[in-house]
Amino acid sequence: METLANLESFVKSAESASFSEAARRLSLTPAAVSRNVAMLERNLGVRLFQRSTRKLVLTEAGERFLQSIGGNLDALQTAIADVSSGASEPAGVLKVSLSPTFGAEFILPLLPELMRRHPLIRPEWHFENRHVDLAAEGYDVAIGAGFELTPGMVARTLAPAHIIAVAAPGYTAGRTLPSEPEDLSRLDGIAMRSLRTGRLRQWVMRNVAGTEKAAPLPDTIILNDPAAMREAAKLGLGVALLAVPDVLRDLENGSLIRLLPHWFADAGAISLYYVSRTLLPAKTRVFVDLVAETFSREQLAERFAGSLASEG
Repeated sequence: METLANLESFVKSAESASFSEAARRLSLTPAAVSRNVAMLERNLGVRLFQRSTRKLVLTEAGERFLQSIGGNLDALQTAIADVSSGASEPAGVLKVSLSPTFGAEFILPLLPELMRRHPLIRPEWHFENRHVDLAAEGYDVAIGAGFELTPGMVARTLAPAHIIAVAAPGYTAGRTLPSEPEDLSRLDGIAMRSLRTGRLRQWVMRNVAGTEKAAPLPDTIILNDPAAMREAAKLGLGVALLAVPDVLRDLENGSLIRLLPHWFADAGAISLYYVSRTLLPAKTRVFVDLVAETFSREQLAERFAGSLASEG
């Protein structure tokens, strides 16, 4: 039997989206309310809240549990049985944030297999070039690079995020190809304006020996989307500095060629981001495992590495 204190702490926290406000209403300390909710989550085997520094947000399981309670204490044991029985079965809305180009190319093709294995999962995938707040916006997973790790957030590395210089064969025909990063200054550049800062992205390239040099690519054309930059490069408008996954297919089919094959910029790592390994929902766990399994089987980490490609 679940204690009434744990259940009341959960309900008041859900209503106010705050442990502190729930504590005031229950005449308890915020620490006691937080402890009661954590104990309830542990007993049920599911996470009821996503916690951020700003507010509490109910998870899908938490919303279902709250609706089951419906303010009727007589229904509490039924609600407990309902949410506990579904804890191990992958089910419910799987809300994922991922970049449009990378997501459509490498993650979307996994959807048929995910739904075949787990038909009770309902994907809600947002293709967007921004860093979301997982807890505040209710995301189960985000895939990308450079997310700020807040308390409780987990980053599972998938592959390096290496930036390389590319151009269309037609653009390079008749031109002297650059041999060092500084030689990019002589070419037309397709520059990227950061959505977060509004500034033009500047890259420092390095080689496998660790030597670093600035890549002064002119801002002949300015765009704010990697897919648009790739297409502009394919049109022969200039050189673009793009992540390997965004241009891998084009390099393989010859519509783009890599310049400066011994040089790349390191933008960190492409990672899976989710909130806490503790009581990870089954729907999130199976998705994370499927993505990691696919990256390993198809050796995508090696194929995305600009440093390894430069050795060929």
